[in-house]
Amino acid sequence: MPGENLTREEARERARLLTVHGYQVSLDLRSATEPPPASGPRTFRSTTTIRFSCAEPGADSFADLVAPHVHSVTLNGEPLNADRVFDGTRVRLPSLAEENELVVDARCAFSRTGEGMHHFTDPEDGEVYLYTQYEPADARRVFATFEQPDLKAPFDFSVTAPSHWTVLSNGAETGRRELADGSGATRTFATTRPISTYITTVLAGPYHHETDHWSRQLPDGSTLEVPLGALCRKGLAPHFDAAEIFDTTKRGLDFFHDHFGFPYPFGKYDQAFVPEYNLGAMENPGCVTFTEEYVFRGRTTDAAYQGRANTLLHEMAHMWFGDLVTMEWWDDLWLKESFADFMGAFSLVESTRFSSGWITFANRRKAWAYRADQLPSTHPVTADIRDLEDAKLNFDGITYAKGASVLKQLVAYVGRDAFLEGARRYFQRHAWGNTTLADLLSVLEEVSGRDMAGWAKSWLQTSGVNTLTPQVVCDAEGRVTELSVLQEPPVPAERALPAARGEELRPHRVAVGLYRRDPADGALRRYAQCETDVSGVRSAVPELVGAERPDLVLVNDEDLTFCKTRFDERSLATLRDHLGDVEDPLARALCWSAVWNLTRDGLMPATDFLTLVRRFAGRESEIGVLQMVHAWAESALHHYSAPERQGSAAAELAQSALTELRRAEPGSDQQLAWARFLARVASAPAELQLLASLLDGSGEVPGLAVDQELRWRFLLTLASAGRADAARLDEELARDSTASGARHHTRALTARPDAEVKARAWQVAVEGDTLSNALLEATIEGFARPGQAALQAPYAQRYFEVIGRVWAERSIETGMSVVRGLFPDAQGRPALDAADAWLDGNPEAPPALRRLVLEARDDLARGLRGRERDAAGR
Repeated sequence: MPGENLTREEARERARLLTVHGYQVSLDLRSATEPPPASGPRTFRSTTTIRFSCAEPGADSFADLVAPHVHSVTLNGEPLNADRVFDGTRVRLPSLAEENELVVDARCAFSRTGEGMHHFTDPEDGEVYLYTQYEPADARRVFATFEQPDLKAPFDFSVTAPSHWTVLSNGAETGRRELADGSGATRTFATTRPISTYITTVLAGPYHHETDHWSRQLPDGSTLEVPLGALCRKGLAPHFDAAEIFDTTKRGLDFFHDHFGFPYPFGKYDQAFVPEYNLGAMENPGCVTFTEEYVFRGRTTDAAYQGRANTLLHEMAHMWFGDLVTMEWWDDLWLKESFADFMGAFSLVESTRFSSGWITFANRRKAWAYRADQLPSTHPVTADIRDLEDAKLNFDGITYAKGASVLKQLVAYVGRDAFLEGARRYFQRHAWGNTTLADLLSVLEEVSGRDMAGWAKSWLQTSGVNTLTPQVVCDAEGRVTELSVLQEPPVPAERALPAARGEELRPHRVAVGLYRRDPADGALRRYAQCETDVSGVRSAVPELVGAERPDLVLVNDEDLTFCKTRFDERSLATLRDHLGDVEDPLARALCWSAVWNLTRDGLMPATDFLTLVRRFAGRESEIGVLQMVHAWAESALHHYSAPERQGSAAAELAQSALTELRRAEPGSDQQLAWARFLARVASAPAELQLLASLLDGSGEVPGLAVDQELRWRFLLTLASAGRADAARLDEELARDSTASGARHHTRALTARPDAEVKARAWQVAVEGDTLSNALLEATIEGFARPGQAALQAPYAQRYFEVIGRVWAERSIETGMSVVRGLFPDAQGRPALDAADAWLDGNPEAPPALRRLVLEARDDLARGLRGRERDAAGR
């Protein structure tokens, strides 16, 4: 019995045999509002009719379905014995005809894990909200499917639900029939164009729903009218800024129409912000879903609005890259995710007010990519995806952020105009179809005249991140006589998987910038720059010979390529004393990123990095960069600082945060960012007392509004320190009896420094299976709070004893949450030894599970090396 997995070979064979002509899916969701059954899952009725042809009449195949019960299976008018042909995950289809019709009538289960048809009951008002989430292969939890991206087909959905609910699908509503018994209404929706199963969707519930529209005149003189919708739960409606969401949406549609040369192909464009979402968003054509964390309940920074706008545009880019043209199999997941990540940043900068989007990309998105590309599980952008478990784990920093970084390098390599013309030809040539890497490379070769095969081999088919270091020689008069860029190959991680052992020296198109301190105002300003090609071990830059001696050389100025940047000795000395004086915000962000990579690689002591943070973070003007520096500082403190220095380092960092909080402009983003950071690093009695006084109103920081979200942040810190008990947290939940409040409350409860609290948290997270995905994550986060290693120690060995069972029994989403979130990294070297013992003793464990343990083990090993470096000093 194959279980829920599906291999690439099985998918290829099924695609060779079958051509799918269409789906009719009928769902009855009225049971969502009924009391849950005494035992077993809450279910709904799902009836699917699939019409398809078979290239070899008489052959056998299978459909996919994950359901508690199947009422009937009918193939070409003949009933099949459901108990014999359905094994819980697949429906066996024997002796197919040339043309076939399959009808499956089943009871499918509502989900609490964010997979399939998610069921959420709002604790504030008791209302029920439903939505679907399928990627990569969970549509089979809602209806019978051929669950692979290359078996595209048109879909007809009909949904029966309570009459007062809003019900949406990919197509516009075309009909509505009230049921005679008054129990609800059946809505029908327009037939879709051919799309993959994983991007179909249904959303139902009493959602708050706002509307708008966008139009554009087409080259033939006709007008394209696109109805727009924006939805959220009723409880979030007072915080819902639909006007700004619609403004970004319209700007994005304008941008993509101007550059893609292919009209928006899916009729309407709804955007729904849904509860307990596992992802940031999902590109269901015509009905995109987003985490409701993007509906801001309180004061937040402009970086959060920029991040939301980027996500809105990322998902919109998917309407073309992914939905209109789709990869054949998950090996080429990058064909949609890398492009959407790149186009999200590209369109953000060029069509919205967030003109500094490339700075955030350089500092935040690429940090994710650099980490992922140095793990033992790193892989090429075009990955070897053997099965669905592999696919689930490859929604990672390589597929998204490294791929997007590589595309930014590609634009520098072939030119912006050629890149966009290649995209236009790609859409025209492959609309409604499926593609591979070769299809994209062929159009890029056509438009650029470049040999794309070598570029693709270096950038898309190898793994690891290169390091670029400047080498500068100056004469006695202080003039540059020689400037070169040295390139180092990727360094494989310990226990690296075979796909991670790359030693590629890649071709880079880079800008090399020379910076010098201005004696008038002390600013570090660029005074010379040139673009050049870097290849091999050493590449000379003759264009800069003769320039005055630089104080700082930045070898990836403008962030054109994907690399780790190092410094010559003079440049690093300059940054130690003047990082905050780098005037250009992108250059400064790149310097922050580079010194963080030095820290992660054990080349800069964590103490030195934290000194830079204390000295210069308060001068950072870019709020997104500041918040990333804060995250790095917290990581440096907890993971890279020598144990004997952590206490003093924490005290110094908290004192610096308090100083900057009081220094920041009242009401500014910087003030809010420093308040949040103080809440994360506060530990001394005086700091904790300040947080408590801000909560009860006896204390004040002028201009700082302590809204509900900030109150929970302060309470989490106080609970972790033993300064807020269960009664106090219950009191706050009564004040904020919302879904967000419930998550915060759960997190704070399990963060309390008490052995019984940790035991209960472990029990419900690991031994039980009753929590929703959102509350499971909150429980794990509270259990694993930094600074509680002694309380967590009893569970270190138990972790390795239970993860195999957890992986086998839980859904992949909850399995990932447990395996990642409860890895006992706080135990240091003993945990590393235990991880090695588990890896050596369980060679037959599922590859996806081994990968998660490998990644956590590598993070711990890197942290231990950093602690040794910090102990040794500079």
